[in-house]
Amino acid sequence: MKKTFFIVITCLIYLVCFTQYKSREPLAHTFSIVARDDKTGELAVAVQSHWFSVGTAVSWGEAGVGVVATQSFVNKSFGLRGLELLKQGKSPQQALDILLKDDPGREVRQVAILDTLGRVATHTGKNCIDAHGQANGTDFSVQANMMLNDKVVPAMKAAWEKNNGLDLPERVVAVLKAAQSAGGDIRGKQSAALMIFRGRKTDAPWDDKLIDLRVDDASQPVKEIERLLKLHRAYQHMNNGDLFVEKGDMQNAMKEYNAAMKIFPGNLEMQYWTAITLAGDKKIKEASGMLQKIYKKDANWRELTRRLPKVGLLNVSEKELHELLK
Repeated sequence: MKKTFFIVITCLIYLVCFTQYKSREPLAHTFSIVARDDKTGELAVAVQSHWFSVGTAVSWGEAGVGVVATQSFVNKSFGLRGLELLKQGKSPQQALDILLKDDPGREVRQVAILDTLGRVATHTGKNCIDAHGQANGTDFSVQANMMLNDKVVPAMKAAWEKNNGLDLPERVVAVLKAAQSAGGDIRGKQSAALMIFRGRKTDAPWDDKLIDLRVDDASQPVKEIERLLKLHRAYQHMNNGDLFVEKGDMQNAMKEYNAAMKIFPGNLEMQYWTAITLAGDKKIKEASGMLQKIYKKDANWRELTRRLPKVGLLNVSEKELHELLK
């Protein structure tokens, strides 16, 4: 009788917690990392969960301030409020203490805060669902709850330490992959997100968020984030190439375009603008050869070529244009 009574009471307690927080807050049981690159000062927050659009709830950050991961029974206000407290000069631990002080759901929360100095503060409530845990040190914190087993957090920590030769975005993706390989979320996989911020604010705040990638619903969200990161890198080369074109430095422009195409050789957009750049540099025969292959795969690119001279994006003679369009 006593055993039955205990079970009923326990179920009622969890039912109350579930009802109280589900109505207002997403159940982002998940694994995440907040981290800082000690060479560049850049800040990262990345996450994966079996929950739709986890990046809209768990991951928060601001250049020159810090990053926050708020998960389990998420209190989304911890993101913006945590960053605001850091801006007021509070340490991550001071900020976390303030956030948790008046939070009735503190025991079902999991939170990590990291600032521009690499200091971290973490909290895992005693009522977070097993397997849960956290590991942190200078410049990083990894945390997880509702995992398949207790090997996930150690695997994340080991991956962070092992991959210190990688750039920060690739390094945190390696951590997410390690978590998934170790077992990951007991429910499976659905969404993931990755954000990278400058360590210092600049006079162009619109450029201070360096990477913002999100997969809201996918069968393999971490693999998709990894693919999007590679695509992001390729387009960085394309953007760099465009800047060289503006300066008339066609040699370096082609180096950047070729680097982009090496990452994603099948991308018609990258091939196309590389060809147009060649044409603008009066390498008509080479450009035409590339364009003919592109037109065979999608004839709309031929029509686009026809429209470019009108707006000054392709300065060629009528004869040269004919050669490019044939």
